[in-house]
Amino acid sequence: MKFAFDHLVWFHHNPEKAIQPLLEKGIHVAHGGRHETWGTYNTLSYFDLSYIEFLGIEQLSIAEQHEENRLITQIVEQLGMKNREGPTKIAIRTDQINELAIKLREDGHTVYGPLQGQRVTASGEVIQWTLLFIVDHPNHLSLPFFIQWEKSDKERLSAFKEQGLLGRHSGANSKFDSVGFVVRDLEETIRSWGKLLNLTPSEEFRDEVLHAQCRSLELPGTHLLFCTPLGKGPAEKVLHERGETPFLVSLSKTNQNSFFELLNGYWRFQK
Repeated sequence: MKFAFDHLVWFHHNPEKAIQPLLEKGIHVAHGGRHETWGTYNTLSYFDLSYIEFLGIEQLSIAEQHEENRLITQIVEQLGMKNREGPTKIAIRTDQINELAIKLREDGHTVYGPLQGQRVTASGEVIQWTLLFIVDHPNHLSLPFFIQWEKSDKERLSAFKEQGLLGRHSGANSKFDSVGFVVRDLEETIRSWGKLLNLTPSEEFRDEVLHAQCRSLELPGTHLLFCTPLGKGPAEKVLHERGETPFLVSLSKTNQNSFFELLNGYWRFQK
């Protein structure tokens, strides 16, 4: 069963307010659309088929009614109750979502879905997909959810180009290299994620900027970087304040080398 990175979900009270701060850093963020049946809306930043979704609540009364869509229950809890913005969860793309649901249940996971989703763009276009969620364990890193788009990768990429969504960053060829997660138990986390995605973890290495010990999974599209703190530093700060979570976006071919905190997450740009 083949998997590819699809997108990073970044909770934000006002997704449109991610546009200007990232534009000032050279990153283009476009208006997305509304999920009318879920009470949410988004803005989007594309790096070919990998992208970042800034997701916010538009109608809390609608969002609160959902149980199966675990992303919506999570955003209601985090934004509505805890007032906590930032990178939160990743989506992984598959073209065998029904088979995957069966396999996950056979492996002992509790799952929600597959369930249908759609977004209405500002131009009125309806974009459709199917979602599958694994029930998380409390106080552990939130597991990925899975997505299967109605259109093929080739069709979607062609549409992105036609809509002018690609090549808009200051580094026109900027690449979404990896998303970083801070975790308490590096070995156990990467073992379980590696098994889930059928990927072999990298060797362990030390990241001096994060002041953390890390290992990665080379997921097609965008790699997954798992880090556990070695002491005071960005990784330790996030783990202390927010627990196990995505916390870092690493981009290459950005025409700059920098590391900074923005929108309650960390960003690493490399030339």
